[in-house]
Amino acid sequence: MEATTLIARPSLLRRIFSTDHRTIARQYFFLSLFAVVVGVCLSLLMRFHLVWPREKVAWFEAIWSVRAEGGIMTEELYLSLMTLHGTIMVFFVLTLAPLNAFANLVLPEQLGGKEMAFPRMNMLSFWITVASFLTLLSACVFDEGGPIAGWTAYPPLSAVGAVSGPGEGLGQTLWFVSIGIFCIASLLSAMNIISTVIECRRPGMSLMQMPLTSWNWFVTSILSVLSFPVLLAAGLLILLDRLAGTSFFVPGDLLIAEQHSPHAGGSPLLWQHLFWFFGHPEVYIAILPGMGIVSHIISNFSRRAPFSYRACVWAPVAIAFLGMLVWGHHMFISGISPYSAMTFSLITMSIGAPSAVLVLNWLGTAYQAVKLEFTTAMLFCMGFVSLFVTGGLTGLFLGQPEIDAYFHDTAFVVAHFHMIMGMAALFAVFAATFYWFPLMFGRMLDERLGKLHFYLTFIGAYALFLPMHFAGFAGNPRRYADFTNFDFFQAGMPLQRWITVTAFAMGAVQLIFIGNLFRSIFSGAKAGANPWNGPTLEWNADAEIADRGPYEYPDAGADAN
Repeated sequence: MEATTLIARPSLLRRIFSTDHRTIARQYFFLSLFAVVVGVCLSLLMRFHLVWPREKVAWFEAIWSVRAEGGIMTEELYLSLMTLHGTIMVFFVLTLAPLNAFANLVLPEQLGGKEMAFPRMNMLSFWITVASFLTLLSACVFDEGGPIAGWTAYPPLSAVGAVSGPGEGLGQTLWFVSIGIFCIASLLSAMNIISTVIECRRPGMSLMQMPLTSWNWFVTSILSVLSFPVLLAAGLLILLDRLAGTSFFVPGDLLIAEQHSPHAGGSPLLWQHLFWFFGHPEVYIAILPGMGIVSHIISNFSRRAPFSYRACVWAPVAIAFLGMLVWGHHMFISGISPYSAMTFSLITMSIGAPSAVLVLNWLGTAYQAVKLEFTTAMLFCMGFVSLFVTGGLTGLFLGQPEIDAYFHDTAFVVAHFHMIMGMAALFAVFAATFYWFPLMFGRMLDERLGKLHFYLTFIGAYALFLPMHFAGFAGNPRRYADFTNFDFFQAGMPLQRWITVTAFAMGAVQLIFIGNLFRSIFSGAKAGANPWNGPTLEWNADAEIADRGPYEYPDAGADAN
């Protein structure tokens, strides 16, 4: 009688707290998906209020009984939504999805390994991130509401406690705690990625044989290790100002709500220096993984090696290095020395050189394609290139101190930031989702729905954010909760209504992607072992490494260098 071997399925607890890199990748993906849905809904509420600030909405009062009494959103509620929107999108979407989700999914296998260097640390970093997200959401559930200091949390508004306004008590404290927890999770994840690249490559694979995605995740993780500790330290110091009476960031002789502040000797500009020393590298933490994804996918669907593999390696390294040196361009109007401003401006402009090298490589690779395939993933990569160039050109204005003095507090900055950080980075996420969906779920996303989603989103991105640049040219300020109180804003209200209607249309278009995603997870076409004929090891685990570049295609014969 033959013995029967029973394979026990892992318990629900083991599946939830899994150390498998693909499971953790899916967890990061769905956390980011939930976060982006919340963030987009918050932005739509903000746009609604900007155009119809006195419109009564019954369910506003049901959710925010204090800040939306009578169904009318107050300015404090608008500012708290703005703070939560910015924080969620920057930290829990643009940082998590391109780096943590997709690096966990394919990095070990692209290097010829089977798992991340520290699987338990990998699992721990995800759940610490979840704790951070829940702490952030809890900051908004108390009667006083969420913090109103914005995602940059400038002191003294954010540092003196509840006396500075509603939401600046417990809500703001929880915001800082959430960011501190997120910094710890990001550091653990970054150290794990760095260790995986250094220690877990298959024997015979050199650094210059790694795919460009692996290179960019590696460089991004180094940036994270250098920048997140600064934000963590700054957050601890400002919590001491709030809770222990210290004066790191709060100057003396402040009169707040007819009360003399007990603080003395602090400097609000110190917070700006510390925050932006993290904040500008954070821009590249969000966009560098997307650059690697775009380089990788364009090569795959051009059926040839990148135009210059080495240039695509060293350009992101140069961008990361220069990105650590330009935090001061966020402070041109803060009163810094003109000589410092000139130095920061010159370094800022120099980042355009390696960025241009990447753009030329992407275009050169597609131009010299052996066989160009316009899959949905490829279309989103082309859209990324377009948005990256457009957003980069608007950045030239903001890199000049004299011009930035006019634009700094206008909608122009919002449009620039969303064009290059929001839309370009998200296009890379969409491209990666379509490309690696077979590895994540074993099925294929619907290409017809994907292309429909791409075209509508691409048109919507320009229809939404180009007019916002024009509003900035007209002097339309950011951070204002109500434009209708000022006569000189009235000429721009038709433009604001266009932006709002377009934003709602863009939000509706994303339902195509969400529907395609969940439909494909459960009933999409089964994926083959290598549906895109990719040359890298996540698709070809048994391929030989020695004397082989990462982008050698059997039907092209192209050299990887």
